[in-house]
Amino acid sequence: MASVLLTNADIDHVAGLLSLREAQSFSLLATPGVHQVLRTSSAFDVLAEGVVERRKVELGASFDLVEGVSATIFPVPGKIALYLEAREEADTGALVTDRQGEQTIGVELRLGEARVLFIPGCAAMTDALRERLAGADVVLFDGTLWRDDEMALAGVGAKTGRRMGHMSMSGAEGSMAALEGLDIGRRIYVHINNTNPVLIDGSPERVAANRAGWEIAEDGMEILL
Repeated sequence: MASVLLTNADIDHVAGLLSLREAQSFSLLATPGVHQVLRTSSAFDVLAEGVVERRKVELGASFDLVEGVSATIFPVPGKIALYLEAREEADTGALVTDRQGEQTIGVELRLGEARVLFIPGCAAMTDALRERLAGADVVLFDGTLWRDDEMALAGVGAKTGRRMGHMSMSGAEGSMAALEGLDIGRRIYVHINNTNPVLIDGSPERVAANRAGWEIAEDGMEILL
């Protein structure tokens, strides 16, 4: 493994770094804001200096992720990680947005002529984001929830998808509707929560997603360009 590029500081995005502490050399790339979050937690000191190179990458800048793969990061609508919110904000349910644009990003990868967009977290669709996604060979997009109140319906939490900074797949304001009609080679949902019925092969939700041209990511999936 040569590089790890973080798209945000959510627990499910950074916790895996702690299993890479056995003096394994790699580059850790993130925005200055996400690097600051890691610096404030002593747990991440196990990524020893001199072994793990911590590289700051700026929004809009292109850089080599690994040999033959260049990357550009860009801000997407989102929010800071839930565990970084102040207690009073968490209790009131206030949505703490990412005002600086460094806590939630998307990644555009270029492999030769191919263009791949990776956006595992997105709170809303914008005209600028639609324009960037148009013409991509592959789009890997936030598929956390099928519907906004899914967590409450499943009895596993009170927060809505919007409160957590995620668009729903379905509905008039969902990602399927937002990206309908765009010229995209393959569109694949990733970052899918275990409450999402789209994970069930043959479910009405899976059928609807497939009919709309979406694939559902799975372990071991390979994408040929």
